[in-house]
Amino acid sequence: MKKIKFLDTIQNMNILAIETSCDDTCVAVIKASGKKKPRFKILSNIISSQVEIHKKYGGVYPFLAKREHQKNLPIILKKALKKIKIDLIAVTIGPGLEPCLWVGVNSAKDLAKKLNIPIVPVNHIEGHILANFVGKIQNSKFKIQNFPAICLVVSGGHTQLILMKDIGKYKILGETRDDAAGECFDKVARILGLGYPGGLIVAKMATKIKKEQVPRKREQKSKIKIKLPRPMFNQKNYDFSFSGLKTAVLYTYQKSKIKNQKYKQQVCKEVQQAIIDVLLKKTIRAAKDYRVKTIILGGGVSANQELRKQFKVQNAKCKIPVLIPLKNLCTDNAVMTGIAGYFNLNKKTKNWKKIKADANIRI
Repeated sequence: MKKIKFLDTIQNMNILAIETSCDDTCVAVIKASGKKKPRFKILSNIISSQVEIHKKYGGVYPFLAKREHQKNLPIILKKALKKIKIDLIAVTIGPGLEPCLWVGVNSAKDLAKKLNIPIVPVNHIEGHILANFVGKIQNSKFKIQNFPAICLVVSGGHTQLILMKDIGKYKILGETRDDAAGECFDKVARILGLGYPGGLIVAKMATKIKKEQVPRKREQKSKIKIKLPRPMFNQKNYDFSFSGLKTAVLYTYQKSKIKNQKYKQQVCKEVQQAIIDVLLKKTIRAAKDYRVKTIILGGGVSANQELRKQFKVQNAKCKIPVLIPLKNLCTDNAVMTGIAGYFNLNKKTKNWKKIKADANIRI
């Protein structure tokens, strides 16, 4: 049977999207239309966060997250649907935490059977990439034919550099060998006793240290200088490693006689810059090596203001357009799942038994 390509057909539909890959219960309804330049209108976008529940543990507990998904999903589904007619369901099947993924998958299957509509299984990583195709980009000069592209997907669970030859055609060039960038932020925040989630806290602390700030003469001698490693910075590959950075922070903190707020702010600034330096260098190198037309960011860490700023500065230097999602579409959300579902209409099926969660699925 010949595979139907997305661009062979024009679709106009309402898509219900469900995302439960980690600790956020997400439901969205989007109106999708268009052929050469698809357009998406967000009719509903609801995220039920579990941050307060997992905060005391300093990380996500899968079965606790699963329980919260089971409790929250029916509530926000009812809220999102209202009286909207749904033509299709898109659901994240992986990668992610398997107990959590199954909550979304099973809910999607039950609802699809009741409504007698098809389901499209969605890869979470592809969702992060395609989140760029809503918002400002719809009114820009960018076209979906601006490929090949280098995609940097960076979050709490993933740090990957992906060559995108076209929508649906991906090749992983490199990924983290241990901790992801977002995971490193969380662990550093825990070491410094700053709380959870770490990414937001570290970024906020880092902004409190101004570059132009110069200590007074009597403070010169007591000024704390913190220099942390940039793991795999000079290696000629596209892989990442942030476990060593976290360990360096631990040893530096343990040895330091000063552990006040100012010291912690300086550590946060250096950690943030170390991560940005590595992400930036590897991404730009890959973009030049593969002579791409576009750089695409995605994932929760792409919401980091300093990362966004420095990628835009680099964009001006190397003259390769950089796409960064709207801030509210960087972290896990169901809008990106709905968009990915629309671009994967060839995978839609009413054989609901075929839809299964796969925690380790690759893009």
